[in-house]
Amino acid sequence: MGKLQSKFRKRSDIYRSSQGQKEDCALDSQVVQYEPAHQGSINTVVSVSPEACVSGGSDQAVVVYDWTQGRVCQSFQGHTREITKVVCYPGTTWLFSASRDKTVLMWDLNQGYEPIQEFSGHELVVNGIAVSPDGRKLCSGSRDNWMCLWDIESAKCEQRHNISRNLVTHVCWVAGSSSIAQTSEDKTIRIWDSRAWQVTNTFPAKQYIQTHCDVSPNGHYLVSSSNGFAGQGCEATLWDLRQPGCKVVEYRGHLQTTACCVATSSHDGSVKIWDQNTAACLGTLSLDGAGPLVALAPSDPVNVICATFSSGLHHLQLGQGSPQGSGAASGAWTSGWWPVFDTRG
Repeated sequence: MGKLQSKFRKRSDIYRSSQGQKEDCALDSQVVQYEPAHQGSINTVVSVSPEACVSGGSDQAVVVYDWTQGRVCQSFQGHTREITKVVCYPGTTWLFSASRDKTVLMWDLNQGYEPIQEFSGHELVVNGIAVSPDGRKLCSGSRDNWMCLWDIESAKCEQRHNISRNLVTHVCWVAGSSSIAQTSEDKTIRIWDSRAWQVTNTFPAKQYIQTHCDVSPNGHYLVSSSNGFAGQGCEATLWDLRQPGCKVVEYRGHLQTTACCVATSSHDGSVKIWDQNTAACLGTLSLDGAGPLVALAPSDPVNVICATFSSGLHHLQLGQGSPQGSGAASGAWTSGWWPVFDTRG
């Protein structure tokens, strides 16, 4: 665990799917070792530009990494415990990091190596952060059952709401709206109105803890991922936000906890690409020895960065030939979102 974690480049062959295919298509890969990004495990990664990603790990560092060159660009130290989540505000140089030290820190890529803002008030680890579309508000969620809304400029907490047993695992802002989606260890998904700071919808509880969620760019769909073991409770679930609580389809095939919804990555060490409509698995890439795969960050239509528990960051280069007519999503990749979706409709 204390060894330097390496960044790898994994280049997969183009995956193809025939109608009626029943078995997963394994994706071959090549490995090139690059400069280490972190010491210890990596917990989270997001894309900050077509060439760079931002990651956070157990070494308490927030790292900007140029995956095209295989080198660290910047490293920020300020948290006193490991990083749980990082987010970027698109079109700016702003970064936000959440930590087990119960705080959220704000960084600016152009303003040195010290945090420019600190958001303090949670009593336990902060597991979810999201920035409003206008860049003025920050939402945070914690295992202390509190959901908080902050003014970014002043770092003042403007709204707080505590719901019993709502141990927050992830939050994301619904594009083009005032709504926030939130997953919890109580196995439910909640939709919040950021204006009234009230829950407007609670989805039917799943059998297992919901670990992560993400929302389509058009704000119509949400995907949540689930914990589990031995193939039970390890699915991703597609929901229609226009009909709150309406489950569209489940994507099953992982053997352990699913931890991300950009495609799906899992604690079983594999990444899977799915057909939106049939829930068929179009391709599987296994990262042997990487340990749990904890986060995925799409960089462009074919490049995805994967954060792993045991072997650092991996660059996954998927083929550009998404199967046509299968409900898979060359359209979704083009929009920089999940290959599980066809966003043309």
